[in-house]
Amino acid sequence: MKLFKKHLHGISVEHSKNTMNDTTETMPVPDMVYISMSQHIGAPCKPLVVAGDEVTVGQKLGDSDSPVSAPIHSSVSGTVVSIDEIMSSLGTMDKTVVIKTDKRQTPYPEIQIPKTETREEFVRAVRESGLVGLGGAAFPTHVKYNPKNIDQVKTLIVNGAECEPFITSDYRTMMEDSQDIIDGIALIMRHLHMDRCYIGIEENKPEAIKNLSRLTENSQEISIVRLNSKFPKGAERVLIYETTGKVLAPGKLPADIGVIVSNITSIAFLGQYFRTGMPLINKRITVDGNAVSTPKNVLAPIGTQIFEIINFCGGYKKIPKKIIMGGPMMGRTIYHDGKPLIKNNNAILAFDETQSYMPKETACINCGSCTRVCPLHLMPTAIARAYKQDDIDGLKRLKVSICMECGCCSYVCPAKKQLSMISRLAKAKVKEAEQSGKI
Repeated sequence: MKLFKKHLHGISVEHSKNTMNDTTETMPVPDMVYISMSQHIGAPCKPLVVAGDEVTVGQKLGDSDSPVSAPIHSSVSGTVVSIDEIMSSLGTMDKTVVIKTDKRQTPYPEIQIPKTETREEFVRAVRESGLVGLGGAAFPTHVKYNPKNIDQVKTLIVNGAECEPFITSDYRTMMEDSQDIIDGIALIMRHLHMDRCYIGIEENKPEAIKNLSRLTENSQEISIVRLNSKFPKGAERVLIYETTGKVLAPGKLPADIGVIVSNITSIAFLGQYFRTGMPLINKRITVDGNAVSTPKNVLAPIGTQIFEIINFCGGYKKIPKKIIMGGPMMGRTIYHDGKPLIKNNNAILAFDETQSYMPKETACINCGSCTRVCPLHLMPTAIARAYKQDDIDGLKRLKVSICMECGCCSYVCPAKKQLSMISRLAKAKVKEAEQSGKI
């Protein structure tokens, strides 16, 4: 057990882990699924099927020649009804394979358990699995596991912090799929020739710490790091520092300082994939919020519409004012519940008007609260001023590009200013200026 005494900034939030002790329930296969070809950072996939095709569970539906991409597989067996352009939760128009299910869940006959000996074979297998970062980033995992300086990368950091309020899907993975986590770690360390692994878990999850400590007590390479329960302990830069003491400088990738960071559910999936050969087709998510009748942890087929998952949890008991894919701090609000479940979605939260109330903004009183809590020591109010003045050079000096949009600044602001959203817009403004050659 390891605990660094010095901590980066952050905030104490109400954890609201209401479904912590609720064992995952598998929902029935829906009548229809809507599987987007854009479920990862990078190039979208091109459909490999057409309307009228019969598909089976685990069959590849889409792929891309781009190095930064990941294939997408069918979560059901049935018939492709159409391939439509459907607006995503990000507001983009994504090619989407619409499948009418036959409820038989016939597995794809060519599925095989991967056999890998070399690093190259392992990376190819990870790509074929369709795995992307399941903690929210959706970065293709095979790219992360194949950095240019792989010989210098010796440490694996497993993110089991799950510091967002309400979400307990990673916790249930630690409790229900713990051996898969250990198997996934062993696979990565063996194929990537790593020496050390740190599993970071917040101290408000003592049973998960106990469970994984039991499985690693005889290991010389794997250590459980007990993290202070403070948001955002699961952020990449924060987690690297808290587990290894290393500082990830702006503009650098974890591999540049010899580490790879992976979400604990991603690791567990690898353990499962190398045991069964079934690619990424399902997702465990937490369904909670005071508008939901029966909050649960649910295992659902990717492509299931949100309202179907809510109905499995008893439907709405109050009119939802806000529905979020993800957590309340860093999740994304969706404008209706017909959106489909995607790979990197780990929660659906539905709040009524009382729980989603947004107070009116008032004038900044220059109290400095936002700066004091920022885990990356940024100055949110200065960023907001530079953004308002269209000062691109100022935004770059203030290092807005490294803002993780964790929401700590907005959470503590007594004036209720949406500082995190302003930082997001400021980052987009800097990126646009760079791409257009203005700076």
